[in-house]
Amino acid sequence: MTSGKVLRDGVAGKGLLHIMATHSPLSARLAEEAGFDGLWASGFELSALYGLPDMSLVTMSQHLEMLRCITGRSSLPVIADIDTGFGNALNVMRTVKVMAGRGASAIQLEDQTTPKRCGHLADKRLIPTAEMVGKLRAALDARPSAETLIIARTDAIAVEGFAAALDRAEAYREAGADMLFIEAPRSDAELAEICARFRGRAPLMANMVEGGRTPPKEAKELEALGFSLVIFPGGTVRALAHALQGYFASLHQHGSTKPWRDRMLDFNGLNEMIGTPEMLALGRRYDEEAMPGKPEKADA
Repeated sequence: MTSGKVLRDGVAGKGLLHIMATHSPLSARLAEEAGFDGLWASGFELSALYGLPDMSLVTMSQHLEMLRCITGRSSLPVIADIDTGFGNALNVMRTVKVMAGRGASAIQLEDQTTPKRCGHLADKRLIPTAEMVGKLRAALDARPSAETLIIARTDAIAVEGFAAALDRAEAYREAGADMLFIEAPRSDAELAEICARFRGRAPLMANMVEGGRTPPKEAKELEALGFSLVIFPGGTVRALAHALQGYFASLHQHGSTKPWRDRMLDFNGLNEMIGTPEMLALGRRYDEEAMPGKPEKADA
């Protein structure tokens, strides 16, 4: 079974899929070990990794390289966050083809203008609904098979209001989107109304951002409302940044990692986690000197 079918079947099930944001093969491997259902190749996390805000400052090539590295080290389904598709409908087609070719099981496309902004920042701008519908249809035409999900995101709540966001989501559902992502609802009532409108008609995705505009909810609460999938975008890099702030401050103050050692892996622990012993054992199988039947070297 392909990872795309795994994701599609999971979305069609009765439970809630827990998808963890990632920006690197290391974080992907750790998320898989922790038991998450899939990975979110996050534009926010990638931007933060480069020390940049999430404002279309990283390129499609950088997104693609991140995706290639993640899918190379994890067997989990990966959702590729392609922001606005890096251009018009023709750009969207190319983006979808290359992302699917690098192993994306699903692709999220949003209706902001280019350059875009993180969905929980102010002063966003949207393209017309009809233009987004065209981009969605281009994405659907470009995907290699129906096993690659196309997720339609609207940022309209902050720009045009909640009712307009529901109308946009309806248009995107009618265009054929496999899942709807109505970004940044501002209250419990809006979360509930989204589910009341679309539950049973389209799978719904929720987005939990610490300090964002949406009231924080536990996964079980979102599942009870009727969401099919929840992502925690940026949480990985926020946790990493917080840990590194403390680590660097301690190291600078003490001139040693000793005060921090109960909060970090040692050399052997990290090597075990990333599979160094297994890789060395595999290499020994191909070591020319270890090949059975290799003729002895003649004396000089």
